[in-house]
Amino acid sequence: MSGLPSTSRRRFLGASALGSALWMAPGRVRAGGAGPGGRAKVAPATPPSSQAGGETTLGASPLLAHEKLAALAVEAAVEAGASYADARLVAIAREDLRVRDDHISGVSSFEDLGIGVRVIAEGAWAFRATPQLDEKSVLSAAKAAVASAKAHAKALAEPVALAPTQVVKGAWVAPHGVDPFTLSPEEKAAPLLEACRKVLGVAGVGHASAYVDLVREEKIFVSSEGSRTHQLFFRVMPGLTATAIDRKRGRFASRNHECAPMLAGWEYVEGLDLAADAPAVATDALRKLHADPVEPGRRKVVLAPSNLWLTIHESIGHPTELDRAMGLEANYAGTSFLKPSDAGSLMLADPRVSIVADRTQAGGLATTAWDDDGEGAQRWDIVREGKFVGWQTTRDQAAWIGDARGHACSYADAYSSVAFQRMPNISLQPGPEGYVTEDLINATDDGILITGRGSWSIDHQRYNFQFSGQMFWEIKKGRITKPLRDVAYQATTPEFWRSCDMLGGASTYELGGSFSDGKGEPGQLNAVSHGCVPARFEVNIVNTGKGEGA
Repeated sequence: MSGLPSTSRRRFLGASALGSALWMAPGRVRAGGAGPGGRAKVAPATPPSSQAGGETTLGASPLLAHEKLAALAVEAAVEAGASYADARLVAIAREDLRVRDDHISGVSSFEDLGIGVRVIAEGAWAFRATPQLDEKSVLSAAKAAVASAKAHAKALAEPVALAPTQVVKGAWVAPHGVDPFTLSPEEKAAPLLEACRKVLGVAGVGHASAYVDLVREEKIFVSSEGSRTHQLFFRVMPGLTATAIDRKRGRFASRNHECAPMLAGWEYVEGLDLAADAPAVATDALRKLHADPVEPGRRKVVLAPSNLWLTIHESIGHPTELDRAMGLEANYAGTSFLKPSDAGSLMLADPRVSIVADRTQAGGLATTAWDDDGEGAQRWDIVREGKFVGWQTTRDQAAWIGDARGHACSYADAYSSVAFQRMPNISLQPGPEGYVTEDLINATDDGILITGRGSWSIDHQRYNFQFSGQMFWEIKKGRITKPLRDVAYQATTPEFWRSCDMLGGASTYELGGSFSDGKGEPGQLNAVSHGCVPARFEVNIVNTGKGEGA
């Protein structure tokens, strides 16, 4: 592929799918645009207002017919000797729809309904759940939970201590436009099939695939402290992939659209207009197929938000979960290189870097009004001007580090799952200079621009890591020269964040995220978003290919 003589905005955007999949085209919401509810703005101190008309929606909820069972469960647990009890009625619906080339390749759906009862008795936690929503089954679950807690208490070194919280009574519906579950599979497949058709219209592209994963989650929470909350969430995750094939050399390359999953309704998928982006995504697949392999070595990298969000998740998100740092959790992501005493003393990053945790981000997958402890959603610092200052905590973890309250990080992914500490939205804050991506490129003498999510690997203390991406562009003397392939970057977490020397401004802030952050045993999945701006780092670049023709 021929190089680009300059990074003028017109030439740069015209040469890459980034022009439609990373930046915002005038007058339209693109994959990197404003999105639902102002998601391109950093998180406020409080969650978005409940959806207009949300009270009417919740007032017609089938869960209300079972709410008296939640109250009975809490009462029975307290009568049996619990010092604290809560019950969660949870209804979850999921739908996954996939298309390939010119046809629907799969549709699956799942629904789950039941009640979970959590108690503290004699200083110990215990939990029971049942899908049988009748008085006998629910009372049995509550009494069994208390009996289990009392048995566990005999081996407990320290009793559970809950941080105080306000008694709350309220309802919240996540902002959305169109409930995806009111649409037929054919209606939801239509924009995906149209996007695939546009991908296949680009010569040299052999296959196209697209999908959308949808979640509707509703819960009623009641506690022995007197709290009662009722919440409803819609989450959507669309995707589009183009695969280019070079049959003569026996090679192929795939390019994924860089759209992020979102707390939103079907209007988010419509606003993306995947079909409009499809030819550019397909063109990038061809560029990847014929790109030059990267030369390994130390290099500056400019990481787009569509790539950097995953690095934040793995290198900052997981190691700042307090239970991992305490050695009390290691499933899926290991423990942490951080120690409880590091908070307030460790310079983890360059002073330019500030990272905030929240459950208040508009469009954020982990955004809520109240967590599964009944604690109100918050925004707080994880890294402030380079210094590590804060942990992710719940009410029962606050006492471990002397905090007066937890940080509303309690979540369970189903009625049958016990609520415990899960990752909130964690986001890199913009720099004050107001830079855009092109400013970072123009300031780079020898580097690589990396966009999109690729493969990754990180050790069990979240310290040594390697990340790849979707697209890679060589930067020479402040100009994009050509696409590259077989690129990955390596660093340690402190080395990486301390090397950050440029940050994009507020206008470049975007959300990325995941539907499937795993933790716990039995395992649970949490949906979480990470906002960030383009940023520049120094890393070790490696070539992941297998030589000529790989």
